[in-house]
Amino acid sequence: MTAAEVVELARDLIRIDTTNTGDADTLVGERIAAEYVAEKLSDAGYEPEYLEGGAARRGNVVVRLPGADRTRPALLVHGHLDVVPADASDWRTHPFSGEVADGYLWGRGAVDMKHMVAMSLAVARRFKRQGIVPARDIVFAFLADEEAGGVHGARWLVDHRPDLFEGCTEAVSEVGGFSVTFDNGARAYLVETAEKGAMVLTLRARGAAGHASLLHERTAIELLTGAVDRLNRHRFPVVLTGPVRDFLEAVAAVSGVPFDPDDPEATVARLGNLARLVGATLRDTATVTMLDAGYKANVVPGTATATVDCRILPGRQRAFLNEVARVVGPDVEREWYSMPAIETPFEGSIVDTMTAAVIAEDPDARVLPYMLPASTDAKSFGRLGIRHFGFAPLRLPPGLDYASLFHGVDERVPVGALEFGERVLDRFLRTA
Repeated sequence: MTAAEVVELARDLIRIDTTNTGDADTLVGERIAAEYVAEKLSDAGYEPEYLEGGAARRGNVVVRLPGADRTRPALLVHGHLDVVPADASDWRTHPFSGEVADGYLWGRGAVDMKHMVAMSLAVARRFKRQGIVPARDIVFAFLADEEAGGVHGARWLVDHRPDLFEGCTEAVSEVGGFSVTFDNGARAYLVETAEKGAMVLTLRARGAAGHASLLHERTAIELLTGAVDRLNRHRFPVVLTGPVRDFLEAVAAVSGVPFDPDDPEATVARLGNLARLVGATLRDTATVTMLDAGYKANVVPGTATATVDCRILPGRQRAFLNEVARVVGPDVEREWYSMPAIETPFEGSIVDTMTAAVIAEDPDARVLPYMLPASTDAKSFGRLGIRHFGFAPLRLPPGLDYASLFHGVDERVPVGALEFGERVLDRFLRTA
């Protein structure tokens, strides 16, 4: 598998629409992409297992490559096939065109995360075709439904087919391994070792329904919008967790940006394009994303609801829930579904191996751990005791606001970064 073929794999995957709306009536499903991956693996000599995660068209593909030492714990390499929706009218190129232009591969999923799927698939094919035996077993998993919590992907497999991951103690996947260049020219690759907890919070207000022409007090909409306004204006306290402190101290050593533990926000503000990403790891967040009320212009509805996306620092869930209750008040009901925060130490032979793989391709690089304010399938695999590292290596041009491309318009990845990442991942997986 050549570097050019890695780009072709990524183009093919982007051109397969795997939009996940979270709604069974409107989502496309991952089946075609999963079948594409299974075909590419079969062509290389694997016997992949295709599994639909409890619903039609929600395809997952898993395969195991035996390693030289079968007594060692196995390594899981996973990536998701689904993407979030995209409105083509907002884009420079069609989001499912997979166009290569201006040195970039464009399209929905180029960053999140079909680039890593393509790199993993390329390496898996090369190892099998060339008879390369890794140091230990590698399980490659290509998954559905990550963008809606993995209900039909990682979560379903962990619940129903944990045998596929037998012996796996460590995993690598998305949202890490990408480079950042600081003002002094120093370049670091950020490996994700922690994730904030994720919660979907539903706020529901109730009031008397009636004719809109009459006078009304304390309607459901009034109660809900008051609570939403208070929540939008509220700022949760800054909490400097261990992983974020370690990251900011390391950044200070590499970049020269001073770190004051008593004012971490000042440090983050100096990080340029990283500021939004890292700033979100200093405090809990609660962002209202959906509102629903009413069914006719002249009818006052009896209920109104809001959906709130919440991201919670490790160890903060109880305090967060109490704080939300105080802010929204007693007139609004609260229901939630949550996934806990996770973190793992940035240590061990796996860290040494990924660092060596990066430095072999970029000798001046540094490798630093960081916390992701979002969530990945790592939360599901953590239930099996699997340590997770975000390591989808990319050498990015200075100034590229990479974080904004996740779920963003004109999502794209540099072709050179994709080829670089495939080389690093190849080096890493041979000896990890």
